[in-house]
Amino acid sequence: MGDIIDYKIYGDDMQIVEIELDPNEGVRAEAGAMMYMEDGIVMQTSTGGGLFKGFKRMITGESFFITTFMYQGRGKGHVAFGAPYPGKIIPIQLEKYGGRFYCQKDAFLCAARGIDIDVAFTKRLGAGFFGGEGFILQKLEGSGMAFIHAGGTIIKKELAHNETIRVDTGCIVGFAPTVDYDIQFVGGFKNALFGGEGLFLAQLRGPGEVYLQSLPLSRLADRIYAAARFNQVGEKKGIGGIGASILGEIFDGD
Repeated sequence: MGDIIDYKIYGDDMQIVEIELDPNEGVRAEAGAMMYMEDGIVMQTSTGGGLFKGFKRMITGESFFITTFMYQGRGKGHVAFGAPYPGKIIPIQLEKYGGRFYCQKDAFLCAARGIDIDVAFTKRLGAGFFGGEGFILQKLEGSGMAFIHAGGTIIKKELAHNETIRVDTGCIVGFAPTVDYDIQFVGGFKNALFGGEGLFLAQLRGPGEVYLQSLPLSRLADRIYAAARFNQVGEKKGIGGIGASILGEIFDGD
């Protein structure tokens, strides 16, 4: 049973969530997510369930530790957590989803104390080998409020029974446990080689709610890296150097 917490979300494209705590209430968050906290709030850092859970989080690229922020003062205490990149914070009431919700491996921001944060590996073999970001998911389990973060514009879809949608694996934020998740080959030689969307798409089949994002962190990182690399080549070699570099990469296989 998670602590019953109140909250407010501030901002538009770079949001923060401020959690209001009563005495002896707490909220759990990934290490490094805290923005500010008031007097009376004490930090308790642990693996959040033993060494094995800590190592499983490290596999997903998350922190080995989970920090619990406990309020030990009188009246009300407040602690705030900031989004790591432009996007939106999505509040999730776990009771609405039967006490369980799946989200992208880097989506979790914070949750009421008592909610379990674990790693869920995709069941199907195809999803494991080809799913990209969608292979390893985070599982939020318990009762109470949890908060996840997504990049860009957020779309919420309510899938009917057997209704199917195909999505870029990185654009999935999270989905209800009733939604069936699988990986599907794009198909076609030209689509696979020149489509630019990856060889595989995630297939989500209802019933249940699905949250999608327009700007996954991996896509943002790829664009920043490509822009930085292009500018670096241009500064060193000029326009002619850029052309020579591109040709060289084609012949080198980069």
